[in-house]
Amino acid sequence: MKILKDKTAIITGATRGIGRGIAETFAKNGANVIFTYSSSSDLAKEIENELSREGVIVKGYKSDASNFNDCENLINKIVNDFPVIDILINNAGITIDNLLMRMKEEDFDKVISINLKSVFNMTKAIQRTMLKQRFGSIINMSSVVGVKGNAGQSNYAASKAGIIGFSKSIALELGSRNIRCNVIAPGFIETEMTEVLDDKVVQEWRDSIPLKRGGTPKDIANVCLWLGSDMSSYVTGQTIHVNGGLLT
Repeated sequence: MKILKDKTAIITGATRGIGRGIAETFAKNGANVIFTYSSSSDLAKEIENELSREGVIVKGYKSDASNFNDCENLINKIVNDFPVIDILINNAGITIDNLLMRMKEEDFDKVISINLKSVFNMTKAIQRTMLKQRFGSIINMSSVVGVKGNAGQSNYAASKAGIIGFSKSIALELGSRNIRCNVIAPGFIETEMTEVLDDKVVQEWRDSIPLKRGGTPKDIANVCLWLGSDMSSYVTGQTIHVNGGLLT
């Protein structure tokens, strides 16, 4: 059973890692997938070709989620092609880590802009469409670091904590129109970004997790699948922790 059959989802930052995993899972479960990318159009075309084999419509749009006007223009283009948008997943994000005493102002601003302001930009841009429809599911990607903090990641932690507060407020604002807004807070997820870490560091992470393994993009995608489906129709304003027990 394809639980997202005939639904249409927008996923920001879906060319690799968690975003790519979500796009693949959604396509396999019957959703039309709209994704954004910021660099390689060749990679975007590759994703379109690969995922469309699942018998769904897949289309990439080049856009900067941290730019308000870009997001407004993006949604206008998407709605022309896909009049109904069921799901928005705000996944785009970066890290620029450093201790506060060494952190540059521009590095703080950039992380806040791409990780947090992008969520405002995309949510505000899609709001009009979902209000008109009187339904929608917005899923915002936070982090375990946004809940407990982490030394050397004050900018990242601030951005991810901000997403939680923003999402709770949006859930209250839009709930009367049957628009839900929830957060996923991943723990240590093994992606291309973690492949560059020293094996010893990765093993120490795994050892600190009660389930004794890092998460996978599929672990996150499965929770997105549930939040995007009608199975979670009475769930809004929640932060779901997907961390193997790292934070309880």
